[in-house]
Amino acid sequence: MSRPTTSSTAPAKPATRRNVLPGRLSPGMACDTAFRIIARRHLDAVLAQHDGTCCGDPEALHQIRIALTHLRTAIRFFSPMVDDGLRPNVWAELKWLNSQLGMVRDLDVAIDRVIAESGGELDVVAELQHWDEKRAESHRLLTRALQSARFRRLSEQTSAWIESGPWSTRRSKEAVRLRRCPLADHATARLTEWEETLLRKARKLRKLDVEKRHKLRLLNKRMTYSVESLADLFADESLTKQKSILKQLRKAQKSLGQLNDDVRGQTLAASLNEAVPEAGIRFLDRKRERKLLRAAAKAYRKLDKAKPFRSSDLAPNSEPKD
Repeated sequence: MSRPTTSSTAPAKPATRRNVLPGRLSPGMACDTAFRIIARRHLDAVLAQHDGTCCGDPEALHQIRIALTHLRTAIRFFSPMVDDGLRPNVWAELKWLNSQLGMVRDLDVAIDRVIAESGGELDVVAELQHWDEKRAESHRLLTRALQSARFRRLSEQTSAWIESGPWSTRRSKEAVRLRRCPLADHATARLTEWEETLLRKARKLRKLDVEKRHKLRLLNKRMTYSVESLADLFADESLTKQKSILKQLRKAQKSLGQLNDDVRGQTLAASLNEAVPEAGIRFLDRKRERKLLRAAAKAYRKLDKAKPFRSSDLAPNSEPKD
């Protein structure tokens, strides 16, 4: 299967002057410093995949979406500390970028599914031509977005907001407290809150409709990415626990993700109905759906048996560092 190639223009590098930050997170680190470290990592990862995505590389597209989701998760994780007057605009622009990336990524996943089930059949080869045409058209629109002034503003403004947005200078006692709060304390409270919500909703997994199951998947992803971003804090015995938690979260995420891919595949196939009337059938598999639901439910049961997050899991507390 061919993939379109397009010359690209690298995005403007954020002009914001960056303060020197530690290379790793630590339990006693102040939350404002931790947020900058984590958010920088993921924004840099987004920019690093820009050229490859413009050139039509499916893996670069996959990685830029992962990095973008990590960045959006970090903003959620450190709310309300970063909830200032600029955050809604930053969030809206990141959401716009995600929507631009999403259509092409959904098509890549659907095309891979068609290829995996094709067995070289001639009628499927003909079907793939229609999928490829749709992918090429969507990629042209994505490349235009990535090379636009809007994307350059997004990268520059997001970088500036991370470094020195209004959230970083508010003088109220609560704002100062949130910025100075030790990372381990905030992470423990946040992860515990999200874990409890996730498990409560997961107990009703088999009864959830498509929309609510999608929301559960997003919460699962939020939890997974946050634990991954905090990897520096886990050591020795707590590292074993972190790996165990991530294992179950990733298993559930994989199953829920495949279920979501099937729903998206049905939607995309519907747009091909005129050219390929049978395109949507391959995405309707009740047996596969039941199997994926069982796998996710099993992962959540194992996660539920694990003890909730505690501050000791993120190493001994220490004084916050500026």
